[in-house]
Amino acid sequence: MTSSQAGVHEASVASAPDAPPPPPPARHRSAWPVAVGAVAVLLALAALSLSVGAGEVGPGGVLDYLLNRDGARADHRLALVIGDLRLPRTLTALLVGAALGVAGAQLQSVTRNPLAETGLLGVNAGASLGVVLGIAVLGVQTSYGYLAFAFGGAVLASALVLLIAGSRGGSPMRLVLGGSAVGATFGGITGVLIVNSPEAYDRYRVWVLGSLAGVQGWTTLRQLAPVLGAGFLLALLTTRPLSALALGDDLARGLGHRPGATRATVALAVTLLTASAVALAGPISFLGLLAGFLARAVAGPRVGRLTLLAGAFGAAVLTGADVLARLVARPFEAPVSVIVALIGAPALIAIVRSRRSAALTPADPAEDAMTSVRRAEPAPAKPDLALRYGAWSLLIPRRSLLAALGLAATLLAAVVVSAHAGQSELDLGRTLQAVFGYGERLDVLLVQKFRLGRIVAGLAAGAALGLAGCLTQTLARNRLATPELLGVNDGATAAVLISATASGSFGAWWAGPLGALAAVLVVTLVSGGLGARGYRVLVVGLAMSALASAVIQVAMARRSLNSAGSLYVWTSGSLNGRDHAVAAPVLIGLAALVPLALVVARRLAVLRFDDSVAASLGVDPGRVRLACLLLAVVLAGLAVGVCGPVGFVALAAPVIAGRLAGPTRVPVLGSALTGALLVVLADTVGRVLIGGVEIPVGIVTTVLGGPFLLWVLLGRRQGAV
Repeated sequence: MTSSQAGVHEASVASAPDAPPPPPPARHRSAWPVAVGAVAVLLALAALSLSVGAGEVGPGGVLDYLLNRDGARADHRLALVIGDLRLPRTLTALLVGAALGVAGAQLQSVTRNPLAETGLLGVNAGASLGVVLGIAVLGVQTSYGYLAFAFGGAVLASALVLLIAGSRGGSPMRLVLGGSAVGATFGGITGVLIVNSPEAYDRYRVWVLGSLAGVQGWTTLRQLAPVLGAGFLLALLTTRPLSALALGDDLARGLGHRPGATRATVALAVTLLTASAVALAGPISFLGLLAGFLARAVAGPRVGRLTLLAGAFGAAVLTGADVLARLVARPFEAPVSVIVALIGAPALIAIVRSRRSAALTPADPAEDAMTSVRRAEPAPAKPDLALRYGAWSLLIPRRSLLAALGLAATLLAAVVVSAHAGQSELDLGRTLQAVFGYGERLDVLLVQKFRLGRIVAGLAAGAALGLAGCLTQTLARNRLATPELLGVNDGATAAVLISATASGSFGAWWAGPLGALAAVLVVTLVSGGLGARGYRVLVVGLAMSALASAVIQVAMARRSLNSAGSLYVWTSGSLNGRDHAVAAPVLIGLAALVPLALVVARRLAVLRFDDSVAASLGVDPGRVRLACLLLAVVLAGLAVGVCGPVGFVALAAPVIAGRLAGPTRVPVLGSALTGALLVVLADTVGRVLIGGVEIPVGIVTTVLGGPFLLWVLLGRRQGAV
């Protein structure tokens, strides 16, 4: 996933720390036949992996070497192809797949949510940061160097997550949010380094695809085998405590277990397994989620056989994907992460759409996730301000009005600072004169043509993102929900990439909104329509996001360095080169959609109660949700089309506006003003922080978004968390 996404698909994996125990699951058939079948499939795939490759050595040569027929191991050619290349590669695929599968099952069990995945503890983000630091700072070029820095970065990220979670009791919620924050911050720092080093990006964009082609010989596997063994052992030892933990913390303590220690041990096991896997094969995301989900579909929620089957499924999927990676693009190799996504996404969607999926998940995890971080109960508010003129009257919320006026004044000051800030030596007086067209010609050109254009674009995009986030969070009743969960960012990015490929230039602004709408339409149709369960929509969204992200990474890896670098800056979120013409469509959209959002918000506030209560008050819940969803998607798509997928603005703006306006109102105007303020300030910081170098606005918001997430969701006053 990208750094903007670091935010925030974790909305789908947050679960309440003291959630009640789920009802008894449906009876599942014995898992032993499936286990025997999985072992048979693993053996067949391992044999196929040993028989497939660039060298002309077939199954007969493999058997001769393994059985040492006629002294075959003395043959240098067979020893090189089988002993030094295919055999260690096959064993690495089996171990890495098993490690990711076991880690995914462990995380899903400890968080009590089948949508958890191995990147949850920030391991992938830490490994990526370690590799980029090694390349950009120390000039690392060897695969062994990548391995060492990837492992070190992964361990560092997980250690920080454990410290954050442990400092507040180590609950599942804090474990999830700590991983979200660390992953986002590390991802933003990685983006800063990549933007400033084309060489680092050129090497990173190949490594991030994930591949087993770099496994040559037994050295690296031998070095990490003890770490993998320790991870597997810890996972085995935690199966019984995790089974007790599934009954609830209180019952687990009554059975003699320690929930905090169990979670810490699971986190350590996941860290060792995932860090070793990323170091050996690169960041192969989605496999842990897929393997755990497939195992749960077969074995049910019993932790012991769930963990074993998840390891077997993970090993089988990765080994099969590695075989296909060697076959589909011969004599070259396809990225294994793309093959995993191509295999796993349809399988995951098929399972979640099946009738049996309802029995697999007795309580809807998406609904638990979407309601686990609810807004605080409305506090008694001060009397509203009533304006009357004859027969007409207008009721204005006093606190919301004051908050909006304060935000507007702060936004005006931020615009002045942004117009003044830059590399040229303009004092404040000359800047203000140039804003109104007075002063020297070069000053007017600089301020009006270059600075004010991107400021207007930032204002429009930020307001759209803030408003989209407000509608999404109010609809979902969750401060972690953003339009990204429906694939808006990935769809917009894919559309811009296709437009750029077809036209030979960067692509038109309208490609982003069309891509966002297309992505939401696909997710909605595949999940079974707007009436589908939220759990199904989230799973389909995650599957489609994994597939789109893999394809995007491949497409960028195969473009020229200059073209790929420009697209990477856009995918990070950037206002560079934006002007009034680009911002005009968003401003027109805001002029039309903000009044509609205000109308929808009045009815959306009623949906905070039960649907039956809303219906009794004359509100149609289905129509309100549909209108709210369409408004959020269109607004987010317009913003992404202008400045790319800027992370954390849609998350942070409604939370800040809600704090200022109070919990009794839906902060529509406040969210729009806050989003515009955040984007303008982040763009200003990105332009002036490092002399002569511009940091994209999305990277700035991502770096600052991690600490913000912790402050909002782990603060002492957040009793709802």
